[in-house]
Amino acid sequence: MAETFLNFIAGEWREPSTGQYHENRNPADTEDVIGLFPRSGREDVERAVASAREGFERWKRTPAPARGDVLRRAGDLMTEHKEEIARIMTREMGKVLTETRGDVQEGIDTAYYAASEGRRLFGHTVPSELRDKWAMSYRRPIGICGLITPFNFPMAIPTWKMFPALTCGNSVIFKPAEDVPHTAHMLVELLLEAGLPPDVIQLVHGRGSDVGNVMVEHPEIPVISFTGSTDTGARIGEVCGRMHKRLSLEMGGKNAQIVMPDADLDLALDGVLWGAFGTTGQRCTATSRLLLHDDIHAAFLDRLAQRVRALRLGPGLEQGTDVGPLINRAALEKVEEYVAVARAEGDEVVVGGQRASGAALTRGFFHEPTILAGVRAGSRLACEEVFGPVLSVIRVADLDEAIRVNNEVAYGLSSSIYTRDVRSAFRAINELDNGITYVNAPTIGAEAHLPFGGVKQTGNGHREGGWEVYEFYSETKVAYVDYSGKLQRAQIDNYAGSPS
Repeated sequence: MAETFLNFIAGEWREPSTGQYHENRNPADTEDVIGLFPRSGREDVERAVASAREGFERWKRTPAPARGDVLRRAGDLMTEHKEEIARIMTREMGKVLTETRGDVQEGIDTAYYAASEGRRLFGHTVPSELRDKWAMSYRRPIGICGLITPFNFPMAIPTWKMFPALTCGNSVIFKPAEDVPHTAHMLVELLLEAGLPPDVIQLVHGRGSDVGNVMVEHPEIPVISFTGSTDTGARIGEVCGRMHKRLSLEMGGKNAQIVMPDADLDLALDGVLWGAFGTTGQRCTATSRLLLHDDIHAAFLDRLAQRVRALRLGPGLEQGTDVGPLINRAALEKVEEYVAVARAEGDEVVVGGQRASGAALTRGFFHEPTILAGVRAGSRLACEEVFGPVLSVIRVADLDEAIRVNNEVAYGLSSSIYTRDVRSAFRAINELDNGITYVNAPTIGAEAHLPFGGVKQTGNGHREGGWEVYEFYSETKVAYVDYSGKLQRAQIDNYAGSPS
């Protein structure tokens, strides 16, 4: 009998108001039912908002260093339970155990960074233009933050959003992706154990149409942070713009790795394998395009194909697995559709190109790691996000063409160049139209203490991670203290003797 899980609302683990649940199944073996999770509705969100409102009123008065202490304890607990969380995550999300350990570690790093920021919510003290007057700014919390998170990083991305929001003094309502509710459940349990007041955190499971939309449209949730598809993000943006909400969007990517003839080709091979097929290509920063210089195109492609053929597909909990399953059937079918589009457009399927076979893989959502060669700049496989283990190889004549091809897509998250030429490296950093550029490293590998995000249709200008996210989750308040004992009129009295 599968275990039944609950929402956490108003300080209690509660059944959904709808009385409905959905099955959470292992994407590597769909016969493995992890548990039954709530399919919540509007009434659950309303209860969560009422509780979060009360939680905010108390939490905002808690000194920021004390808020940081709670997150430090959460980091300690996550460290203590790291292996348990990683195994839970691999079972419900599919990526290999080494990757889920890294996912948990990123959450741990974010916890400790957030704890330290509890003592670093800096404002500015500046001189006033008037005598006997003090001028300064400081950061203060906003209110209830609605956090809508994706499946691919079930611990890292929720903590990117949640921990800064909490450090700044906000309360949060957390809606995780339907495919990874168990990891979310454990994260909330650990936060409560760490001493977070129960009404400061609300966990509401359910579909985006039933829970996410209600959160986005709710007038008492002034802050929304969303990671997911560009189409969904655009619809959220319309609502939040109309309602004057603060909104952070982290959406798609079509990231390119450039390889120049002077590169360390062994290092570049390792990079593209990890960038393209780590997490089964289900990263917004995944290496989806490989831009190969003419001079090394044929030899590099041949070596890459050999390495990809040797990758082992299988359940992420099995030792020796290199590539796990896709998250669900819809994701698998989407990859198959894009491979069909590539064939129709005349691209060459060098490796893979079909659903994985073999008795051990047929119960899961496995697709062969796939290399497409001869992909033309501007074509669908060169421009559209696949979100799966599919790499489009594009031949370029020089760095100018590589930069132009990189920049022609609608997205602008991550990019990479492999070269020994310092001039090429700095040209790439300056001219590649992305929020992140790596030199001699793959397009993936963000660190918790640096801002993360992109340009164009990847986002709306805000960043997650690092110091910038704390500005998103707080407001600037300016204070003037005039101790002159008389009325002083800035810009009038100070320059009263100036010629008109």
